Amino acid sequence: MEKKLLNYLESVKKFSAEKNEPAWMLEKRLDALEKADELELPKIERVRYERWPLLPTEGPTSAGPVSIFPSDKDAKSIGLIENEEVTNPRLVQFDDGTNSEYLPEHLAEQGVIFTDIFTAMQKYPELVEKYFMTAVKSDEDKLAAAHTAFLNGGAFLYVPKNVIIEEPIESLFYQAGINKIYYHHVLIVAEANSQFSYLERFQSLENDDKIPANIIVEVIAKDGAQVKFSAIDQLGKNVSTYISRRGHLLKDASIDWAIAVMNQGNVIADFDSDLVGDGSHAEIKAVGLSSGKQIQGVDTRVTNFGKNSVGHILQHGVILEAGTLTFNGIGHIIRGAKGADAQQESRVLMLSDKARSDANPILLIDENDVTAGHAASIGQVDPEDLYYLMSRGLDIETAERLVVRGFLGNVIVEVPVKSVRDEMFDVIDRKLDTK
Repeated sequence: MEKKLLNYLESVKKFSAEKNEPAWMLEKRLDALEKADELELPKIERVRYERWPLLPTEGPTSAGPVSIFPSDKDAKSIGLIENEEVTNPRLVQFDDGTNSEYLPEHLAEQGVIFTDIFTAMQKYPELVEKYFMTAVKSDEDKLAAAHTAFLNGGAFLYVPKNVIIEEPIESLFYQAGINKIYYHHVLIVAEANSQFSYLERFQSLENDDKIPANIIVEVIAKDGAQVKFSAIDQLGKNVSTYISRRGHLLKDASIDWAIAVMNQGNVIADFDSDLVGDGSHAEIKAVGLSSGKQIQGVDTRVTNFGKNSVGHILQHGVILEAGTLTFNGIGHIIRGAKGADAQQESRVLMLSDKARSDANPILLIDENDVTAGHAASIGQVDPEDLYYLMSRGLDIETAERLVVRGFLGNVIVEVPVKSVRDEMFDVIDRKLDTK
């Protein structure tokens, strides 16, 4: 029987004290902890995940600061080079410990803040309190409440009004297995008319422990802000993951999402954009790659509240072996959102007779003067595409690899860092090599 989360009360209090959190954060933790046992799990259409081990089996603990790379890991193999010169804003964490963080002086002078979530709570408590768990509410479901109560890592990015950042901002979050739960929160605030590109990676280092992961990313885009958000998720086969990324967009704000779901374990991915302001715009491009007996459910939603708001969803997935991949695309136009546009496309390639997939488009339209549409398809690699490539001298494995690369490339080309784009293609190639 599931252990009551409230039993972890003392460990939550102890962790909060160790992190020197402000009183308001402890209050939020305790309030969420009390509600967590009574709330329901979020509903994800056509994915039965209720028995997955997503909830904590113990209270939050701290690994403390991490000053060196794990001794048994090659830094280069996880995209890091010790003592390398870093020129763009970057934060590197192993579990809850920060390995390094860098913010160029000219950005700090403009008021940009980029640091771990606990330092932000200590140095900028009013700012973090104002926005923390506002796009996602702590009491909206059991996993959101548990996240608030057991949060044990993450980052805070604040870009002031009218600040334009040319360099990509990078967060590298490594799940090293030091902690027995991985509950991370990323809070991004883009003030009015700010512009920047942000890239994050969640990646597991090799360990055999079965660990629940609960990751929430909130992006608050104020009037006229323009955010390009890229992510690559590569958590391990022993990590059962719930990840929620949600944008809250005000007047004329835009967020371009490019997200690669390439984990090895079972995953629920919930990607939402709330188009609150008139003229707000969200483009969500997501790719998923499932293999083995892995189950991944990708639930992507855009809700048009504002007039002339635009929300487009593009989801492409590839399934190998006996993997399962479900795409839910939800476009919801609220009454009063005149001139809104909601479009979605979900397509899946199955490279095995044992693969299972579902592409589930949902349109909820409560207003008349709008534009909406959807497309969905599930199938195998087009024989004509393979024939064309093979007629040019390629063997079938190489031809199939190129087709898959092209199919997923719509998202990958949006990633602002070339080395990460190359890494994503390497992940695809490794998966195909083992199928």
